Amino acid sequence: MGIEMLNKALNEIQKPARYIGGEINSIAKDFAKTPCRVAFCFPDVYDIGMSHLGMKILYHMLNNENDCLCERVFAPWSDMEEKMREYDIPLYSLETKTPVKEFDLIGFTLQYEMSYTNILNMLELAGVPLLAKDRTDTTFVCFGGPCSYNCEPLADFADFVMLGAGEEVFVEVKDKYIEWKKRGGSRLEFLEEIARLEGIYVPSFYDVIYNEDNTVKEIKRNNENAAEKPRKRIIKDMDSVYFPDRLVIPFSEIVHDRIPLEIFRGCTRGCRFCQAGFIYRPVREKSVEKLKEQAIKLIENTGYEEISLTSLSSSDYSEFNRLADELLEITEPKMVNLALPSLRVDNFSVDLMKRIQKVRKSGLTFAPEAGTQRLRDIINKNVTEEQLLNTVNIAFSNGWSTIKLYYMIGLPLETMDDVRGIADMASKVVDVYNKCEHKGKNKGLKVTVSTSTFVPKPFTPFQWDAQDFEETVIEKQNELKQTIKRKQITYNWHESKVSFLEAVFARGDRRLCNVLLKAHEKGCRFDSWDEFFDYDVWMQVFDECGIDPHFYATRKREFEEVLPWSHIDVGISEKYLISERNKAEQGITTRDCREGCTGCGATVLGGGDCV
Repeated sequence: MGIEMLNKALNEIQKPARYIGGEINSIAKDFAKTPCRVAFCFPDVYDIGMSHLGMKILYHMLNNENDCLCERVFAPWSDMEEKMREYDIPLYSLETKTPVKEFDLIGFTLQYEMSYTNILNMLELAGVPLLAKDRTDTTFVCFGGPCSYNCEPLADFADFVMLGAGEEVFVEVKDKYIEWKKRGGSRLEFLEEIARLEGIYVPSFYDVIYNEDNTVKEIKRNNENAAEKPRKRIIKDMDSVYFPDRLVIPFSEIVHDRIPLEIFRGCTRGCRFCQAGFIYRPVREKSVEKLKEQAIKLIENTGYEEISLTSLSSSDYSEFNRLADELLEITEPKMVNLALPSLRVDNFSVDLMKRIQKVRKSGLTFAPEAGTQRLRDIINKNVTEEQLLNTVNIAFSNGWSTIKLYYMIGLPLETMDDVRGIADMASKVVDVYNKCEHKGKNKGLKVTVSTSTFVPKPFTPFQWDAQDFEETVIEKQNELKQTIKRKQITYNWHESKVSFLEAVFARGDRRLCNVLLKAHEKGCRFDSWDEFFDYDVWMQVFDECGIDPHFYATRKREFEEVLPWSHIDVGISEKYLISERNKAEQGITTRDCREGCTGCGATVLGGGDCV
């Protein structure tokens, strides 16, 4: 790659720091002498990708292996892409500026369905054949991350997929690759070898047969080396698993510019809409001692002024108060802020929050998710209005005056009364503030209500439910706007057209591969960004491909239907998911797993609370 042309391009764009590499704690090995070279590709811009914890872990873990290197690749913003095409600059890695097509393993993390067109765009910029069947050299393209549990809309582009935690399986794949490359085996031989590993799914080893009504009739193996139902891989011991003691320090601002300290994986709450709460089961915690050790090293090696406790629900950590006390002993003298991004109204401690926010005070964020108790019971969000109001009363009495409340619109069995309940709950928060005798001095109350559109996701009890039509979502949003009348309340909402496309690809099958190809050809990319998303182009693509997107998003499915992801095993039984959906219909809640096993099936995975 011509460095002169790259330098020329960097001088003609905004934010060149996204593309230069060389940051503190980044690692550049000898590319030519390393047996296995991995390009970790994040299909979004540097500012977002550099905030991703999975990349931080796998980047340093793979570089810790003597026979492997890992280099970072991000989606170039439109100005940089234009210059790359103009000056014939291939997509390259940050560490050594090596063209991506020269790497052995090109791995993409699938965090969000709306990044799929970026994957195709990056492969094209790299000069790598988009379709797996067209690749003939020793380079393999693989996917991982939460969306990989239904990566069927990307099946034609993937050589293989990693299901679940990558810390163990990636090293095993790397070892297999080095052995295979030394032998000079065929691409098929390599895929057959890794298909025997738990956590590996090779889409081409499975055939999908469809019914006349376009539903899936059968998914069957065509290669005996593949598992009948590939099962996700989990890390059983969080204390012994690799976690970096240093992080790459970006030159430019990123979305979450701080230390992410992962305290546990999984969730015991069982919210029926939440995919993460099911696919990351069982809960596995790190010990307080291990977390304290990691925090000390990360502060020393990064100089960051904030640590964020990372999990699905940080205050559910079994020794949370002790952990907070011991971390505060480390962070307070160094003026390092300790942040809790996820709070629950049913275990909120104002004393703890006052201590934690001693360095830097911020607003409080809660997620009631639904506006009425009826709907909260349906979705198994086991919090009450009384708990929320008591919590905000305590917060107001101790000087807080900024509250953010997150909800979803379009949940299964939702009525307009449930929507109006969101406004009613926010209004009651304002009333609590007005009655509070010890509210913050000279501070006006700010209540922000945000709603996102419900997207039915695979491996949840609501995976069979239809998404609301756009007209219905807009009607509900307008009703909520009109119902909110207090000046202290601000309402923000999510664009329903984007959520519709998200639902299409979340619940889609392999026939959507052609849709993605054509959308890419028409220039679709960065579809999660308002300035790039073009709904009309997408609808044109579906029409040209002869596919009705509503078949995937707004169609209710029967329990008997074979789903596009039915051949994947995440450790949660379909029988349990059906039971939970039936309980939702009756408004019956399910207890927290830690109060007693609810029989979800995750015991087959071993580890964590399920042992």
